[in-house]
Amino acid sequence: MKLRQKVIFLAITPLIFALCAIALAVQHQSALLAQQQRDTIQQAYLSSKEAELKHYVALATHSISHLYNSGRNDEATRNEAKRILESLSYGDDGYFFLYDMQGNTLMHPRQPDLVGRNLFEMRDALGRPTIQNLLQRARNGGGLERYMWVKPSTQKAVAKLGYVIAMPEWGWMMGTGIYLDDVDRALARIDTQQSGNIHNTMLWIALIAIAAALVVAGAGLALNVSEHRVADAKLKVLAQRVVESQEEERARLSRDLHDGISQWLVSIKLQIEAGMIRLASPKLEQRQAATAVFEHAADQLSNVMGEVRRISHNLRPAILDDLGLAAALHHLGQEYTLSSGTPVHFDTTGVVDTLSDVANTVLFRVAQEALTNIERHAGASHIGIRLTGTVQGVTLRISDDGSGFDAESIALHPKHGIGLRNMMERMDAIGGRFEIVSSTDGTVLTAYAANNS
Repeated sequence: MKLRQKVIFLAITPLIFALCAIALAVQHQSALLAQQQRDTIQQAYLSSKEAELKHYVALATHSISHLYNSGRNDEATRNEAKRILESLSYGDDGYFFLYDMQGNTLMHPRQPDLVGRNLFEMRDALGRPTIQNLLQRARNGGGLERYMWVKPSTQKAVAKLGYVIAMPEWGWMMGTGIYLDDVDRALARIDTQQSGNIHNTMLWIALIAIAAALVVAGAGLALNVSEHRVADAKLKVLAQRVVESQEEERARLSRDLHDGISQWLVSIKLQIEAGMIRLASPKLEQRQAATAVFEHAADQLSNVMGEVRRISHNLRPAILDDLGLAAALHHLGQEYTLSSGTPVHFDTTGVVDTLSDVANTVLFRVAQEALTNIERHAGASHIGIRLTGTVQGVTLRISDDGSGFDAESIALHPKHGIGLRNMMERMDAIGGRFEIVSSTDGTVLTAYAANNS
């Protein structure tokens, strides 16, 4: 996997994880909110049913109050009360029932087959003693009791909320109840609706996650294409500069060979030919003159050898590989002094032999380029080269007292700033730092290379 692809992957992965975490948090909160809403609605339903049941029981009590409060406890009076309660109903499944305190059914208008039967031990579908619980509730002052009972209209056992009171004068328990299957259906609809809402929310989050991932991937792809184009453009410019630098170096080498070595060799050839002619002469003074010619040719050969060494040193100084950067820079300063007449002071502090061969070569080339620019443009009378080594790296500082120049404008000039750009690019290639400060008082060039460069 390429670096840019890794960067895009590392950008998308945290986004996906963040959206998944948000989705889980939203799902949890939505489920919690749905449960709270369900509980609230259920409580509201039950509260309304409770109030409704209390109202029904109050009406039923009021309908037989003239009999119950009459003080009579005969069979006819109780039968009349039963008849009145049996006639009372509400809705399709709303009715009143009567039991004595031993669990015998006294009146049940919707299930008359239960009348006369003792249901004290009867248990509902959940195993709870239904009549016992109702009787206990009545003895405790009356109230609500939830249980399972067969619904008359459907003949199925469903949840029922009953409200019972005790009638101690006659030994009765009277009550009524409301079936809760409609409440359960309403709550089931709410659960379905909430589940649908949560599902839609998760779907939206998934779509947003996919869209965000596609946007990041698209942006990364566009950036990748853009970076490729920029890199290609920079590579073309760099290749052009490399070619220009090579051609400039070749032209300089050609001038050195043509203007120096080539002319000296032609002169030596002519002198040797002239000396040979004089040696062939029968005259003694001609043979003696031939000796002087050969001696002059030998001196010129020595000059040619020195020039060859100078050119070879400029191309790749052997002293840099043999003795290190400090010795090579010191020798470079000496040669510059001999060739230009401008004194170069070199000093070094710290440990400066910790750099790699590539970094040593780069700093040496920077020094070469700097001295060449000083000779051509600065008109300096004194040059200083300082090499400082630390634990972190090595710093090269070259200063002169020349006329100075506008470093920023020269660096941006397409033709005049080639040497300066070469130095900058060499330092960038090894991850170093390059700085140049110039004024009318002179120029200071600083190049720093880290030990791991």
